[in-house]
Amino acid sequence: MDFSNLDLAHALLLAAHEAAIESVDRGLHPFGAVLAGPDGAILMRQGNEGTVRHAETELARKASEKYDPDFLWQCCLATTFEPCAMCAGTIYWSIIGSLVYGVDEATLLELTGNNPANPTLSLPCRTVFAAGQKDNKIFGPYPELEKTLVAPHLKHWN
Repeated sequence: MDFSNLDLAHALLLAAHEAAIESVDRGLHPFGAVLAGPDGAILMRQGNEGTVRHAETELARKASEKYDPDFLWQCCLATTFEPCAMCAGTIYWSIIGSLVYGVDEATLLELTGNNPANPTLSLPCRTVFAAGQKDNKIFGPYPELEKTLVAPHLKHWN
């Protein structure tokens, strides 16, 4: 599956956005992620679960317990915001082959500022993946979806 396909990437990001909205409804930070299989169908979805239980980390961990690494290498994790270093590392170690993210980490820092609940690292996920030995495919950001994906953060961090 070509996860760089704009229509597919947008559909996955909007599904991840729904998971982020569900997190907000549970009183948690507005982040969400989905796992798409090799055919592009959504297999799993995950919202934020807490300070060190980010949507991406939780999803990658659960996926690695459920699916074989050869299968996961053909899958894509799509997430509303660029994964932090912790999440990028977990995605890498879970053997998920592709990543689609909506909004970059620099924009998140602008939204959260020095909020102690989200001490954003200035470390692009591409840097984390480049330090590894695998050829993960990374697609993002998608500026055309930024307004939608940022919306729940405007209320949450202010």
